[in-house]
Amino acid sequence: MSSDAMVEWKQWHEHRIESVSAPYGPLALTGTHWLEDHPDGRLPGIPGVWLLDGDAVVLSASEDGLTLDGEPFTGSVRLGADTGPVGAARVGLGGRRLVVLVREGSWGVRDYDPDSAARRAFRGIETTPHDPRFSVPGRFTPYDSRRVVRVDAADGVRRGLGLSGELAFRLDGLDLTLQVAVQDDGRLWAVFADSTSGDSSYRFRFLYPDAPDAEGRTTVDLNRAVLPPCAFADHFICPFPPPGNTLGVAIEAGERTLR
Repeated sequence: MSSDAMVEWKQWHEHRIESVSAPYGPLALTGTHWLEDHPDGRLPGIPGVWLLDGDAVVLSASEDGLTLDGEPFTGSVRLGADTGPVGAARVGLGGRRLVVLVREGSWGVRDYDPDSAARRAFRGIETTPHDPRFSVPGRFTPYDSRRVVRVDAADGVRRGLGLSGELAFRLDGLDLTLQVAVQDDGRLWAVFADSTSGDSSYRFRFLYPDAPDAEGRTTVDLNRAVLPPCAFADHFICPFPPPGNTLGVAIEAGERTLR
């Protein structure tokens, strides 16, 4: 392995630890509350009344400590989904951030608390040192049109997972494929499991290969397989791997489990 590859991987790993343990990283999520489950608009442990109104959430608050855009807030306001960093969410409660989200037409509020028990208890991620054997060429072939498959999610609900094409690669003499999505920045995203999943690794992991070139070529670097957000907090709704994305080989690389 080249020293450059090792240095780049170490920098990537250190950045991952910093991002997951950041004040508003995944360890800070203490609740996801779907408005349809709370028709009176009262969310557990969160002040104010949160009611769905068409394509927005109407928040009504009195003297209860909520802030809007950093200023004390009373009255009513229409809120769209927060799409930026959690720390920039419009509604706060002390150090907490209350993030409005929408998934498949369902609206909810996520509660991020930098003082969460999970963040205080975090001791790192069990990660396998870089092994060049797990970094191989891949080729992306897009589908004729985007597909949506229904898969179970971490919260027990079946949801749609959009898939854009197939990523083929060869590992230890075996031809393997993953169904992948294409993200807004062009990078690929795969949800996969392997023969270590649920044993020496978390039950499934995510992989983000670089954007393919014009011929569909990219690198499948399984050293950069990461734990999904739901490994850090129960309140994420990560999708399970779609059919065909459970590999019959041991991917003893990348992030494995929480310490």
